[in-house]
Amino acid sequence: MKLYYKSGACSLSPHIVLVEAGVPFTLEAVNLATKVTESGVDYTTINPKGSVPALQLDDGRVLTEGPAVVQYIADQKPGSGLAPPAGSFERYQLMELLNFITSELHKSFSPLFNPNSSPDWKAAAQANLEKKFTWLDGFVGGKQYLMGDTFTVADAYLFTILSWTPRVGLDLTGHPVLTAYMARVAGRPKVQAVLKAEGLVS
Repeated sequence: MKLYYKSGACSLSPHIVLVEAGVPFTLEAVNLATKVTESGVDYTTINPKGSVPALQLDDGRVLTEGPAVVQYIADQKPGSGLAPPAGSFERYQLMELLNFITSELHKSFSPLFNPNSSPDWKAAAQANLEKKFTWLDGFVGGKQYLMGDTFTVADAYLFTILSWTPRVGLDLTGHPVLTAYMARVAGRPKVQAVLKAEGLVS
């Protein structure tokens, strides 16, 4: 497998899942401005949508969109616990979380990264995210991870999205449960290894 990624982008999530699962893979960085990969390939020939992540399988097929990619990886190593068994109620709970993260959190950051966003639009996006963070504080509560004591692909995704908060001027210190959660996930040895590989920590 080959993961097409950009350091610190949402492709960090499948990168974490690949390492946590112990699935062999290679990495290829993508310049999202030029749509050219580090080996000089036109990235739009890999993923015509032009976004990361893209996971290219050994047979050449390509899977895109983070929630689908991480579930595929987890299913290659069912014993990893990264996703509950397909068809179980818990698997649908995982999908519920992934949908929440992708639609309510991930996309809500878009105006904050867009230099053309008006101050009012950015303020509205920040207020919306604050409400989601408050809900997450209550949802995580005293649990170790989103689904209890087991780290899943949803945690890799949430950690990735919440790691953007300092870059857009959002402060999680008012959300002590989330602050502790982020420290807990960041403290996982394999997460640390991925952060180092992407140059996000020294």
